[in-house]
Amino acid sequence: MHLLYLVFGNAAPNHFQAAFSILSFLRQPESLDGITVVTDAPEFYRHLAGHVTVLPIAAATIQEWRGEFDFFWRIKIKALEYVHQRQPDAAVLYLDTDTFLHGSLPTMRAQLEAGTALMHEPEGALSQLASKTEQRMWQQVRQHTFGDVAMRENHVMWNAGVVGIPAGRAAAAIALALNICDDLSRQQVTPRLIEQFALSVALAETGPLEAAAPHIGHYWSTKTEWNAAISAFLLESHLCQRTVAEEVAALAGFNYHALPVKHRVRSTRGRLEKLVGRLFPPREVTYIG
Repeated sequence: MHLLYLVFGNAAPNHFQAAFSILSFLRQPESLDGITVVTDAPEFYRHLAGHVTVLPIAAATIQEWRGEFDFFWRIKIKALEYVHQRQPDAAVLYLDTDTFLHGSLPTMRAQLEAGTALMHEPEGALSQLASKTEQRMWQQVRQHTFGDVAMRENHVMWNAGVVGIPAGRAAAAIALALNICDDLSRQQVTPRLIEQFALSVALAETGPLEAAAPHIGHYWSTKTEWNAAISAFLLESHLCQRTVAEEVAALAGFNYHALPVKHRVRSTRGRLEKLVGRLFPPREVTYIG
């Protein structure tokens, strides 16, 4: 099993998250064939040298991977293709940075070796999802064909924070995902979720697909809390000058259950918080001379 991360830009929290995620997987190294980090900021991964392969990516490559329709998240599918082409005998497990391993990596490896693909968790049939984006997207794709796949009411949208593809299915599934993604772009379907839906459909159409959530946490909606905890952990590592092996050992004492991995906040709350900030700005703000 070969892990894959995509991390772009200089926002330190994204790289903190990736480092923490990588360390969590290094606790079960016997199930790993390698880790690739595709990034335009390779300097953030010097500490992990010897444990990861860093692929510095040029702006021209990113642009090429965005494809004919200049869709940024198409690069996720292209990165999966890139790693598979270089590791054709290994399953590929893509991970968003805001993930961590808390379950059994050998179990996931066995699932992939048996031909079962993985995504984080099912969110529901696209035709039944409630958000305005998803409702609009269903109206745009229903009764149409993308990548030679007719869209059905039971096509499920899966969370793409984790995407695991068995080695034997990878070439066909990735090619289908790219075709679906490009056809969705060609038909000007609302773009926010199209790579996620393309992967969901492609993996479901090419074989069994199961959830990785029993083994991998994905805190996409609670990043503020997790970023604070991860920053504290990595700062302590820096101050104590821990080696990677010592960091991995220290994770045994990290309480993964203390923070929620998901919560829903009404959009009204965000608008009210912004309004309060404008109505009651800070007073007596002082800077050094």
